[in-house]
Amino acid sequence: MEQMPNMRLTTQRQIILEELGKVTSHPTANEVYDMVRKRLPRIGLGTVYRNLELMADTGVILKLEVGGTQKRFDATVTPHYHIRCSKCGKVDDVHIEVQQQINQRAQNASNYKILGHHIEFSGICYDCQNEEDRQAAIN
Repeated sequence: MEQMPNMRLTTQRQIILEELGKVTSHPTANEVYDMVRKRLPRIGLGTVYRNLELMADTGVILKLEVGGTQKRFDATVTPHYHIRCSKCGKVDDVHIEVQQQINQRAQNASNYKILGHHIEFSGICYDCQNEEDRQAAIN
């Protein structure tokens, strides 16, 4: 089997990675579990969660912990930004250039060696905006 950094690529990990790579919705562990269970009906939620954490710890996937209440996972590991809907909690990618100069500015303003940064925008998604418009029309 192919190797991932510091871990073996088991069948379970391969399927978790494949399913996560099929979506751009940044699913929670429970959502990944629901996707994987269609292919591996006997897999447990704990197994999916442990494998997601291990793959995030080794840099194979991203674990998003900013904002919201549940951790979300992302198969795209290249630097990019996210936006979260303040109403429904949906998370999407924001397709803008990563601002590398922020790292240097933060390093100059602190006594830290900056390794990177994470930016999460907040807003109201298209679906929630439409729902607000429908509710306003009713009232």
